[in-house]
Amino acid sequence: MYKPSQQALDKHAADVAEAARRGALLDAAREADTALREAEARRAPVAELYKLAKELDAALTAAMRATYAAQRAEIGPRGYEDRIFFRKGKAKPSVRALTAEAERLLTLRENHRMNHIPEVPREPAV
Repeated sequence: MYKPSQQALDKHAADVAEAARRGALLDAAREADTALREAEARRAPVAELYKLAKELDAALTAAMRATYAAQRAEIGPRGYEDRIFFRKGKAKPSVRALTAEAERLLTLRENHRMNHIPEVPREPAV
């Protein structure tokens, strides 16, 4: 019977802990998106929009990482060392749903980075 190494068990435990925070991180990303959209609607200054856009970027990144951690945690500790077991684990419906969600968050983050972070006007040096 295969027994995963202590390093794989430690990685799995860290991913389980991060995956447990996934719901809170998704809520934080939704709140950051709402705050940015409200600021855009009231035509806030560019500096404020930039700050809110960077906060949304950080929230999307954290949620995406937690979702990928949930994917790895769902596969199990053996998936860290055995690539075939990892590939078989990715074919499970629950893991496929997590992978799709993580890739959706990755796409949202990249689209946000490319199109929705305003450039802050530079201030001249004194």
